[in-house]
Amino acid sequence: MAYSEKLAERLRQALAGLPKVEEKKMFGGLAFMVNGKMCLTAGADRIMCRIDPDIHVEGCQTVIMGGRKYKGYVHVNEDALKTKADLNYWAALALDFNKKIKS
Repeated sequence: MAYSEKLAERLRQALAGLPKVEEKKMFGGLAFMVNGKMCLTAGADRIMCRIDPDIHVEGCQTVIMGGRKYKGYVHVNEDALKTKADLNYWAALALDFNKKIKS
């Protein structure tokens, strides 16, 4: 599955100015690594965020790959990311959790 360049560019803008941001193609999308840790990915019509697994946030679905649920990894559909503020909300959750985890 190819990723949306539009979503990738929006994530680049949300992460602009941060040190140690690296892009890697993985999971059929484009992952944004922050401080060596996967933080966000752009997919075809959604983003994946790595957020604190202890919080429950409306508007997302837990990532399921190979029949396994990945706690702390959530998909957010593009239709829930209409504004810059919408995308920045999810990026902020992912960046906050990124600070707490080890690589």
